[in-house]
Amino acid sequence: MNAARISTLGVAALLLAAGCAQETAKPEVVRPVRTVTVNASGAEAWTLPGDVRARYETRLAFRLPGQMIERRVEVGQRVAAGHVIATIDGRDAGLAESQARAQLAQAESQAALAEADLKRFAELRNRNFISQAEYDRREAQARQAREQVVAVRAAAMQASNQVGYTVLTAPHAGVITALEAESGQVLAAGQTVARLARPEELEIAVSVPEHRLRDFTRRTQYLVSLWSAPGVSYPGRLREISPVADPATRTYAARIAVKGEDSRLGIGMTAELRVLGGGGAAPRLPVNAVFHRDGKPAVWIVKNGQVELVTVSTGEIHGNEVAITAGLESGERVVTAGVNRLEPGQRVALLEDAKLAARAP
Repeated sequence: MNAARISTLGVAALLLAAGCAQETAKPEVVRPVRTVTVNASGAEAWTLPGDVRARYETRLAFRLPGQMIERRVEVGQRVAAGHVIATIDGRDAGLAESQARAQLAQAESQAALAEADLKRFAELRNRNFISQAEYDRREAQARQAREQVVAVRAAAMQASNQVGYTVLTAPHAGVITALEAESGQVLAAGQTVARLARPEELEIAVSVPEHRLRDFTRRTQYLVSLWSAPGVSYPGRLREISPVADPATRTYAARIAVKGEDSRLGIGMTAELRVLGGGGAAPRLPVNAVFHRDGKPAVWIVKNGQVELVTVSTGEIHGNEVAITAGLESGERVVTAGVNRLEPGQRVALLEDAKLAARAP
């Protein structure tokens, strides 16, 4: 009886020991995480739509108000310097010129008469027939007549110029890129009639979103490609960027100078600007990759299948990304999902590797 009880207790002890051994041999939990690789050159390359523009584009306008009676150009037409763009009604300017010329003739006649009188009074003064005061008065009148001729002649030349301003000509050779007035329209002085662009120096016009502005200006490499010429690209250089955002689109207008341009570039073509590597820009991580531990920003990095806590310094936030100014090196893998369930030294499985394994044959 005692032997049977002892045997039963021994079996129970063995089963209990086996259960404890199974509990101690429980497999370690491996957390699945998602990661990104730190890129020392900053954010990834990105693109902006744009179009080809001439660097120098002139708005052509009349200096005088009036009704436009003729327009001699069309959009896309190449013109030489001095080519007639348009004309306005010049009848009023012609009448003003005729009046000025008549006043000039009258002033010249009065000046000639004053000069003749001065000669006669000079002879009388030599004979002491008149006083010195009378002679001085006649001399002043002659001088005034001469000065009047100069003033009226200048007015006549101005009136003649006004007649010339009724014909609008191209100040230099170029291409008409836009027309903003039609025949019969009454124009104000300075109102744009057409736009004339110089085709010898082209560039790309783009609009930079507000959240990309700082990154855009820090980049050092730009690549321009055309929809009309697939596979062809041109290096670019940031020439200027507006300091003020467009009030409607809230974007900043920028111009990219094209290096090595050729005949494939044409004004108005659609282009794409690729903004390349960074010029010392800080690497960026998704905002959800950064958390706080002991009041300091930190991230988890993956080394040999385990996570390690690293304290970092953060910079500016760009959309859903935050700049990391210190604490990370290029090539390190940073956990971006599941950061709140991790502990130092915990083993993890990369979701990126799991996806690749699932796709393998």
